[in-house]
Order: sequence, then C-alpha cells, then structure tokens
Amino acid sequence: MSAPLAGKHVAVLVGGLSPEREVSLVSGAACVEALRRLGAKVTEVDAGRDVAQVLTALGPDLVYNSLHGVWGEDGCVQGVLETLGLPYTHSGVLASALAMDKAKAKAVLAAAGVVVPGGGLYNRFEAARDHVMKPPYVVKPNAEGSSVGVFLVFEGANGPPQELASPSWTYGEEVMIEPYIAGKELAVAVMNGKALTVTDIVPRTGFYDYDAKYGDGGSQHVVPAQIPAAAFERALRMAEAAHAALGCRGLTRSDFRYDDINDLLVLLEVNTQPGFTPTSLAPEQAAHVGIGFDELVLWIVEDAYGRGGAGGNA
Repeated sequence: MSAPLAGKHVAVLVGGLSPEREVSLVSGAACVEALRRLGAKVTEVDAGRDVAQVLTALGPDLVYNSLHGVWGEDGCVQGVLETLGLPYTHSGVLASALAMDKAKAKAVLAAAGVVVPGGGLYNRFEAARDHVMKPPYVVKPNAEGSSVGVFLVFEGANGPPQELASPSWTYGEEVMIEPYIAGKELAVAVMNGKALTVTDIVPRTGFYDYDAKYGDGGSQHVVPAQIPAAAFERALRMAEAAHAALGCRGLTRSDFRYDDINDLLVLLEVNTQPGFTPTSLAPEQAAHVGIGFDELVLWIVEDAYGRGGAGGNA
C-alpha cells in the first residue's frame, strides 16, 4: 500500500481520565502504529484537562480519538474539538453524550422501535438497601463502559450488592437496574451505517466482564454467530437502526443479549468508540468481511476528513 496519509499530521488522543484509561492506551498504541504505516506524522497525546492547550500548540490536521469511557467518549472532548475547529474521528457531541447515558439512549432507541431491556434508574443507596426488582437482575453505572462497575444479582441472592453504598463508589449516584436476560452475548459493528456481521461472545467466566473483554483468553469469539438466520438478520438491522437513531458517525458497536430459547433479542448499549485492542470485536468483524486493520483505521480518518471542518454535531 502506498502512503495515503503522507503529509498529514494526526494527533491521537489516548489515556484520558476514565476507568478505561488502560484500555485506551492499548487501543491508541495500535492505531498510532497503523497511522504511521499509512504515512501520517503522528503525535500521541495522553489526554488530560489541558488537552485544548496541547492541541492548539500542536496544530494537527486531524484528531484521532482513541479515548474510552467518560470525558473522552461522552461528548466532553468532542465539544473541545468542535470549539477548536479540528476534524476528529467517530461520533460527534450529541451522539456521544446520548450513547453514553444508558437511560437516555434507551428512551431514544425504544422510540425508534429498537427492543431494549426494561428496568430504570435508581439511587445507589436505595438499590443497596433492598432488591428493587425480583432477581435475577443486572446493576450497572448509567454512564460507564467496558462493564466497569457491573453486578449480576442472581436468583436466591440474600440482598443487592453492598458495593453500591460504599464510599469508594465513583460511578455516579444513579445506577441502571435491568432484568437479567439469559442466553447469548452478541455484538454487531456498524461502519458507515452498515452492519458488518454478528459475533457470539462466549466468556470464560460466564459473564462478559472487564477481564473477559480484555484478558488474554478471557472469551471466545464465534464469527459469524451460529444463531438462526432470522435472529442474525434482526441483530444487523437493529444495530443499524440504533446507530442511526442516536445520530452516530463512523464506526460503532452494538451489544445485545439473545435469549435463544424464547427468541428474544435485546440491544443493551451502543459504543461510539469501540476498542482496538488485540481482543476487540469491531476490528475482528472488519477483518471477517475483508477489511484489514490499517484499512479500517484509514477509513475512520477519511470519514472524519469527509465531514469537513470540525467533526459535526451528530
């Protein structure tokens, strides 16, 4: 391949302030290497609260956002980049903020006809005092990713997770509590509005938690998922509908639960900045449909350039 990004200066935002900092550093490093192979001049920026000053001094042609989680993925950094007038990758301010807020995203998705779990928001202390719904159920922060701060409460549990009331809890005063949906964990990446394929994630521990997502051998990925053709097609269409309903741009990944006994497919959340680690799902799906890692990174950059000026408000 020639050097399609020769002469371009790309600043890659990595690290950040969220609990997903370490994942971002790994994702970012892989993207930095790909951008250099593509001929770009790359400056890696460990993003802190001085990111506006750092980027102003650097004056890059484009910002490649490899941050994950709050602040970097929830519209905050996107707002900074809009203010600076710098083109940037992935979704814009509104879509990023909406997708990160699970309660608001569910409302938008349900209105668009996407099947989402029941449940709702509860004060963490209320949720720690007693079961707010009959187990089994799932407790998760309303605005975190990578399964950070997630608890499964199974049938027969004596009480809810007491960690919710701990002084060390740092994931907000409200938690999302949803009924637990038995079955398979599925994922669908959407690129330029088009779903790629469906992955069936088989975690080693029985739950697709942080270690299962990023640990070596933490989970097995079956690509394409061996599920009924109608359910496979439904997952593709729901992921595309979710991407569009939230106003996302570039590459996203939708996560599902599929109760294969009752043929119930439910969309859990949309990730606006999927990981690019060695165990990440979106690059794996792209490879499955014939798009190599470097080609995927190049497309993400070209998609950002194609919007013109800053990244746009979507």
